[in-house]
Amino acid sequence: MISSFDAFVTAALFDRDGRAGFALGDGTVRLETDDGYVTVEAHGGPMGGAVLSAVVHPSGQGLVTGGDDGRVVWSRIEGGEVVATVLAEVKGNWIEHLAASPASGLIAFTAGREAHVLDIADPAFSRVFAHEKTVSGVAFDPKGRRLATAAYGGAQLWWAKIAEQKPQVLKWAGSHIAVAFSPDGKFLVSSMQENQLHGWRLSDGKDMRMGGYPAKIKSVAFFDKGALLVTAGANGAVVWPFAGASGPMGKEAAEIGFSRDSMVVRVAGLEALPVAFAGQDNGKIWAAHMRNGRIETLKAEKGAAISALSVSPDGQRLAWGDEDGEAGVITIPDITGPRQFAG
Repeated sequence: MISSFDAFVTAALFDRDGRAGFALGDGTVRLETDDGYVTVEAHGGPMGGAVLSAVVHPSGQGLVTGGDDGRVVWSRIEGGEVVATVLAEVKGNWIEHLAASPASGLIAFTAGREAHVLDIADPAFSRVFAHEKTVSGVAFDPKGRRLATAAYGGAQLWWAKIAEQKPQVLKWAGSHIAVAFSPDGKFLVSSMQENQLHGWRLSDGKDMRMGGYPAKIKSVAFFDKGALLVTAGANGAVVWPFAGASGPMGKEAAEIGFSRDSMVVRVAGLEALPVAFAGQDNGKIWAAHMRNGRIETLKAEKGAAISALSVSPDGQRLAWGDEDGEAGVITIPDITGPRQFAG
């Protein structure tokens, strides 16, 4: 079933219980219930506003969103009531990037040249890490103890709860716009303005050049227990191998689901299986099994570019949204059988 929210879908996410939530460009959050979706007025106020970033709360309950109103808001359903709690506010800034760690209970967000860290167990806790350039991405390591930030010239690694420190600097020329840790914590990957990825092996800081893309990579996802990384930014989904001590170093990427007349703009991965999902700029969505070569179309109808994509914790459902405000939840079919190509 497709819902029309009439606003850009910034994020489509699932909470711990597998209920979908959508964060929208009109400043609202829509949370799934047994009777449909309830609306949370999270950002904007009378003058309107927009959700720029969203993650699942570290507790697994509800969504944390960042807005162009400078606020970080936790939206959820509690005791049958819709609740929106302002966790932080940095006036005059856009909160464009968020990260959350269930392992440590920490939330990180960007505000201009600063990265902020909050602790859900201690409302008084706050850390602010200053940068020379605008912070354009944040990510926690698997244990939630270290925070990676992206900016012009590379990435930086911070101990998330230590106030006074000098970060570990991972240099690479150019503008870095997002960062992601591999699930085993051994690698850090950044997406760059120059239509390429860059990576570092954290044990020794060795660089990994991951180029050849025709477009900017706006979405990446690890899957298959962290052994594979799927990315957007090409006519098909690009998959890099991350198994072993060297990850993708010295190895070639595979491109799957190639389409001459469309681009993959959003990706998601199934953590337990070698199954990747891709959303295209023509509104179509498909899934691919990396072992048997089977590709299954999940959304065949053309429409606006897919802007949000995620898999439920149990791997049974896929939530999606597009730039025109259309959104939905798809039951993921079993594609572990014989090879089959979608038309």
